[in-house]
Amino acid sequence: MSGHSTYQPKSAVTRWLDTRLPVGRLVWDSFVDYPTPRNLNYWWTFGGILSVCLAIQIVTGIVLAMHYTPSASAAFASVEHIMRNVNYGWLIRYMHANGASMFFIAVYIHMIRGLYYGSYKAPREVLWILGCVIYLLMMATAFMGYVLPWGQMSFHGAVVITNLLGAFPIVGDTITTLLWGGFAVDEPTLKRFFSLHYLLPFMIAGVVILHVWALHVVGQNNPTGVEPKSKADTLPFTPYATVKDGFAISLFLILFAIFVFYMPNALGHADNYIPANPLVTPAHIVPEWYFLPFYAILRAVPDKLMGVLAMFGAIGCLFALPWLDTSKVRSMRYRPQAKLYFYIFLVVCLILGFCGAKLPDDPVLGHFKTFILIDSDLNSWVWLSRFATLYYFAYFLVIMPVLGLTEKPLPVPETIASPALSHPASVPAAATAAPEMKG
Repeated sequence: MSGHSTYQPKSAVTRWLDTRLPVGRLVWDSFVDYPTPRNLNYWWTFGGILSVCLAIQIVTGIVLAMHYTPSASAAFASVEHIMRNVNYGWLIRYMHANGASMFFIAVYIHMIRGLYYGSYKAPREVLWILGCVIYLLMMATAFMGYVLPWGQMSFHGAVVITNLLGAFPIVGDTITTLLWGGFAVDEPTLKRFFSLHYLLPFMIAGVVILHVWALHVVGQNNPTGVEPKSKADTLPFTPYATVKDGFAISLFLILFAIFVFYMPNALGHADNYIPANPLVTPAHIVPEWYFLPFYAILRAVPDKLMGVLAMFGAIGCLFALPWLDTSKVRSMRYRPQAKLYFYIFLVVCLILGFCGAKLPDDPVLGHFKTFILIDSDLNSWVWLSRFATLYYFAYFLVIMPVLGLTEKPLPVPETIASPALSHPASVPAAATAAPEMKG
């Protein structure tokens, strides 16, 4: 999509390098002269934000690994050593711990934008699938990293989640034993998780390179969902996109800093400041907040195996999304019915996250039934999770395929430039001034 390269080496050294290793040409074509749709809004800045998050996680993770001890008897103490004795260890650890949450906040917004504007539709199916692979690797990395402090919630969370693999017939017990390194969650498990937690971010970086490569092959989507047809539809990446990305990244880093310096433990769990004790189980075992919707789906299904399949199926739907949506119109700007169902889907995801944080048998309406029609057995978080889970899968497997065939979309612009250049912000000030101001 970027067309013929316009890179021109300026000196003998850059000309010599360009004929042997064209790094300068690659940077120029990818981040300077790369044509981007002229109507991109700030929802398109989260790709750059995610790149910054990944860099922060890798750098802080390398520093933490220098001081961490992957031993069941010393892991908790080594984390406390980092916090108390290592120079700026508290800062590095809080940046890494809160950086995981910031990473997931950014990736969820990035995915929501892709869903709303149809960024998964042809010819961007591979681009979307690579993004889903990154998300899956992020979840695995975050889970293993959460175990490393070896606190109460870390240990018992690892026991609960790894035991789920045993639900698979024939191979389940074998996989669980290999993951544990024995017959229970113990030091071999911690060493495996530490090794994989250190490795997976570099795998994420590799898939990110493929993701960016695929993006530069098919080009960026845009709010209208219309492909660029001429130079009037695009602008160079620098300075237009880089300035917008830089501003958004600055705001995001301010939010990041607020959590790191003023409420570093707000997104964590207090039980993780208690050393792991296999003989004492926390009253309520919950994963990190970014796993809560899938945890609610898992608990919503009474059967263990079906619950595990539903949890993984919720992620699998994202991989199949390019073929589940049958509409020929990309952007939901021009699909009013799809927009309504999408907003309901977002609310359902929030409900699932809220349900995942609650005890399943606790009453939703308290001990007082405000509606006579609600039966006491239905007045629980697990039943609310079941209704929300039903809509989650219905949205992907029923609503999107059917709606794409039955919905009548609004007229879509012929080009990107037509609505962008007709926007009041693009009209020169002299043209919009009052008659008496024009002389």
